[in-house]
Amino acid sequence: MAGNTNLRAGQCHCGAVRFEATLSDGFHSIRRCTCSYCRMRGAVVVMAEMGGVRLLRGEEALTSYRFHTGSAQHFFCSRCGIYTHHQRRSDQSLYAVNVACLDGVSPFDFAEVPVMDGINHTNDTGQPTRRAGTLRFIPAEE
Repeated sequence: MAGNTNLRAGQCHCGAVRFEATLSDGFHSIRRCTCSYCRMRGAVVVMAEMGGVRLLRGEEALTSYRFHTGSAQHFFCSRCGIYTHHQRRSDQSLYAVNVACLDGVSPFDFAEVPVMDGINHTNDTGQPTRRAGTLRFIPAEE
């Protein structure tokens, strides 16, 4: 893994699910979404191509959830409940990976995270994906 900075190891909170993710464009694809599920979940994600998420252990502990059209499949650990990744609705050849599950990475490592308009999803409107805003993290001064 040392030779490929886009290959990242990760796991759920309890460690039952362990995986490797090959990030499509490093952390340049980082984002959040305003759809009802993502809004409640609150995760910051980064993209991996189809086949770019490889389970190392815990496949039996991984469960999934689908809603609305059922085309996006959201995976999470059935033991600790942590969302690890999902197959995207707008581009089913991509997975979105929860950056908080990646070893050594925190969503608070990113000063700004683009927020995409998932309420007015491109597959519903026929329009290009719109940026809804920017999430900013400003650390407290010590």
